[in-house]
Amino acid sequence: MDFTFDVTLKNRAIFKQFLETFTLEQLNKVPNGYSNNIFWNIAHTVVTQQLLVYKFSGLPMVVSDALVEAYRKGTKTERAVSQAEVDEIKDLLISTIEKTEEDYKNGVFKSYQEYTVSTKSTLKSAADAIVFNNFHEGIHLGYILALKKIFSS
Repeated sequence: MDFTFDVTLKNRAIFKQFLETFTLEQLNKVPNGYSNNIFWNIAHTVVTQQLLVYKFSGLPMVVSDALVEAYRKGTKTERAVSQAEVDEIKDLLISTIEKTEEDYKNGVFKSYQEYTVSTKSTLKSAADAIVFNNFHEGIHLGYILALKKIFSS
């Protein structure tokens, strides 16, 4: 799993760079033809990782219920976020993965409520969720790169 966590951390570093590079206005902008913005995509990955790995393992999540409600699957950008909210997600990007890696290595994940994802694959363990999470984050990196092109053209 070392490689899997390495990939996740490298992807999260890219997300963090986006949060540090784009202006608050750019992070909040929902271009025509899109239902979400760069910030939503990044916050959504943080929330989804916590749901897939911790919630379905029956363990407490690090993220708040308010974050889950705002950024879980099926949500969309509803309002502009503040710099404080950007900073909160920026802090959670790396810390949540480091905690997951530590918990995984310490054998914290004992049980798992099976969950079938949108690709019709069924996650049967926290390890499955951790691996699938990289695929999921890759999808959202693609959305962010498409949104990024709008600001550089």
